[in-house]
Amino acid sequence: MNHNTNKNTVTIETNSSSMQAPSFQGTMGPDVIDLRSMPQNLGLYSFDPGLIGTATCSSKITFIDGEKGILLHRGYPIEELATHANFTETAYLLLYGELPTLEQYHVFKKDMNTHRLLNEQIRNFFNGFRRDAHPMAILCGTVSALSAFYHDGLNISQPEDRDLSARRLIAKTATIAAWAYKYSIGEPFIYPDEEMSFSENFLHMLFARPGNHYKVNPVLARAIDRILVLHADHEQNASTTTVRLVGSTGSNPYACISAGIAALWGPAHGGANEAALNMLKSIGTRDGIPAFLEKAKDRNSTVRLMGFGHRVYKNFDPRAKILQETCREVIAELGLERDPLLDLAMELEKVATHDEYFIKRGLYPNVDFYSGLILKALGIPENMFTVLFAVARTVGWVSQWKEMIEDPTARIVRPRQLYIGSNRRKFTPIHERG
Repeated sequence: MNHNTNKNTVTIETNSSSMQAPSFQGTMGPDVIDLRSMPQNLGLYSFDPGLIGTATCSSKITFIDGEKGILLHRGYPIEELATHANFTETAYLLLYGELPTLEQYHVFKKDMNTHRLLNEQIRNFFNGFRRDAHPMAILCGTVSALSAFYHDGLNISQPEDRDLSARRLIAKTATIAAWAYKYSIGEPFIYPDEEMSFSENFLHMLFARPGNHYKVNPVLARAIDRILVLHADHEQNASTTTVRLVGSTGSNPYACISAGIAALWGPAHGGANEAALNMLKSIGTRDGIPAFLEKAKDRNSTVRLMGFGHRVYKNFDPRAKILQETCREVIAELGLERDPLLDLAMELEKVATHDEYFIKRGLYPNVDFYSGLILKALGIPENMFTVLFAVARTVGWVSQWKEMIEDPTARIVRPRQLYIGSNRRKFTPIHERG
């Protein structure tokens, strides 16, 4: 564990005993109280549903200050990475802790590109799914099955094997995702192109058809690249915590990432951008905005302003500002200024961000609001939104997984509970029960 012990301690007292709990100070962020010895010293456990106030690990990868709207990857502001670095550079940074030199970048890029290709037998795996299966179901199942195809790289005690599996997962998840889409619409699979960038190749696999000579628009490729960078990692969220939890058992990396995909699938996590689009559809037209916002302000109403606000960011989501600009670039490039849904979204953004009710509560458009609009403008169907999120977040997941495996203080996750069930009871044979 990498931390400095503060001189500060916290005294925890019961009626019969007490203990001194040291606090840890990270590079940035709040201090953390070490409560690991509390069960032995006091016979007590902390109660923290949702782990809201609990640090479950130490990490060097991502730092978030929700109050100030700061997101750093390995110390670099997300705004600089999304503007000046591409997804492959960001992947290298998250995996290895430093931005690559030009030589390192070319070697890494070439190696990653070769890992895009899937074992040909995996084509047959897709036939086991119904055509109307959700692409997330296909992605989750197929990623987990990779361990049956790639036996080398599964010895997680070896750094070389961990690195090989990490690179494979980043590269192959994108191919599986694109093939899941192709399978769902009944089109032939498009094999990855090793000469294209990560984002260009992904768009090509999604939209190319045999014989149509699909040409990737650089503006659209840049938009996808920014979405991928902005979703690459986000500290100890639900899916990342899931990956670390499963990884703590010593499970293979493909199973760990598949578990992360399953966690991401939840509408409260990775499905938020799809929910934002559904909200816009429910509003219908510009005229429906005032009535909708009034319902959203009513605490007794079930209506929620989706795509605004964030669990962590209390002021603004730094990623949203970048995607706001990108969204306008995409709309202008495709000539969609008059698209009814996009026009509605821009009007809702304008009205809500000038409404005192939402301003006081820090409810500004977040990354999900704009990413959903961009993906819709690109022609990516809504059931693929969370899939693309998973493609991006795989980088963060494998980086967090590697860090966890390499941490000598890491232990299998085994939380406790506050039991509120029945007390010990005497068993009564069935023939004696009334």
